[in-house]
Amino acid sequence: MPQLFPSNPSATMVIRDVTSNIVTMSLPFARFGIFHFGGRGTLVFSPVGLTPEVRAKVDSLGGNVKYIAAPDLEHHLHISTWKEAYPQASILAPQGLYEKRQASKQYHDATFEHVFKKNETQKISEEFDAEFDTEYVHGHGSRELVFLHRPSRTVIEADLLFNLPAHEQYSRTGGGNPLNFLTKLMLPLLSINGSATGQRRFAWYILSSKDRPAFTESMKRINGWDFDRLIPCHGDVIETGAKGVFQNVMAWFLEDKKHT
Repeated sequence: MPQLFPSNPSATMVIRDVTSNIVTMSLPFARFGIFHFGGRGTLVFSPVGLTPEVRAKVDSLGGNVKYIAAPDLEHHLHISTWKEAYPQASILAPQGLYEKRQASKQYHDATFEHVFKKNETQKISEEFDAEFDTEYVHGHGSRELVFLHRPSRTVIEADLLFNLPAHEQYSRTGGGNPLNFLTKLMLPLLSINGSATGQRRFAWYILSSKDRPAFTESMKRINGWDFDRLIPCHGDVIETGAKGVFQNVMAWFLEDKKHT
């Protein structure tokens, strides 16, 4: 299996307070071991490795982890470690992830507490639902969970929208350069710069190919959210103006027109 994360994440991870309530943990991540996409966890969505530094950060915030979210069928590698460390936490995941993990000898999970299913409203808790909106984008090939932290107007997502190059995630590596040759080839499809036509096409032809009508409805609901910041798993955080970026990348879904 190709190496996805660095062997010593403590040496390269950037732990940052994005707001007083949101902490990100950014580090190198190479898709298939070659594409430098970067990886990011947000306490505690798409958790990264539970390094001593991450644990110390959690402890500084009180240490009471209540929820662990696996935001799609791909971003789940570290949830067992976090669940073992914080057994009181409830796991949030899309339908199918539990079954996928149990098909591997690597995982031995208890039943997930909150599983998002198509055409079902999922209530987490009075506390969680008071702060977060969640959209289950089941039309996405990886069955994305997208979260809005309403108090800070921040969207947290995994593989819905990318913002490469991944400067922050590679900032503590030797050269700090996330753009190897193969990543440069992928960059037009995963960048928000300019018209973002490449990423529009990537979303239209790849991300939504499983169920484009359902994907479209999800994009319209997310567009109805009030947000200014967007935290992706891959690439830099969009600190402000994220609503406009989202509308640009997802324009073809929001326009409700057919594209070729």
